[in-house]
Amino acid sequence: MIFNEDTGSLRVRVFKAIENAILNGDYKDGESLSELKISKELGVSRTPVREALMQLELEGLVKNIPNKGAVVIGVTEQDTRDIYEIRVRIEGLAARLAAEKITEEELKALEKLVELQEFYLMKNDTEQLRELDSEFHRIIYDASRSRPLRFMLSNFHNYIRKARAASVRTAGRAEKTVAEHRAILGAIKAGDGGLAEKLTAEHITNAEENLFSPG
Repeated sequence: MIFNEDTGSLRVRVFKAIENAILNGDYKDGESLSELKISKELGVSRTPVREALMQLELEGLVKNIPNKGAVVIGVTEQDTRDIYEIRVRIEGLAARLAAEKITEEELKALEKLVELQEFYLMKNDTEQLRELDSEFHRIIYDASRSRPLRFMLSNFHNYIRKARAASVRTAGRAEKTVAEHRAILGAIKAGDGGLAEKLTAEHITNAEENLFSPG
């Protein structure tokens, strides 16, 4: 398992560009990906594109079909459900560890993020709220001081970005998300790992239920 990559390399930059296009929905599920077209769009040769598509196949985001080439699989609804179920079980652990190991600098950053979320909530700016949500969770992952947890949870959070964007736009969910973040922050600030773990698990469960609730 690799935890660190040379993000400056051409191969990684091409991989990230294609991955982002898939996860953002720019490339649709079932769409064929042309090495030639992508290489022209990105201004690179076909070699790093081919390597990126091979890596994306290993990660399950594309599938190589004979006589058709790479086809987008993307993140299915079942994938998203599975990711939320896994997050419910392990993200609380990250919050527990963060309550024990967070630095003053990280704690101040979390407090600032929650204040910004409350500000953008009043403005009903869901795009900013989604970005701040990602940063809130990222700081907790970092503060856990667990590389395996940070690696897994960061990837999960990235893979369900479309689902998270849809969730935060649901009526009433943004307000609840910010309130839940405020409560998690309070538990971490108090050094109460047990409460931080409980509140985080409830937060993920609430987000999942909001996303998949009928209607």
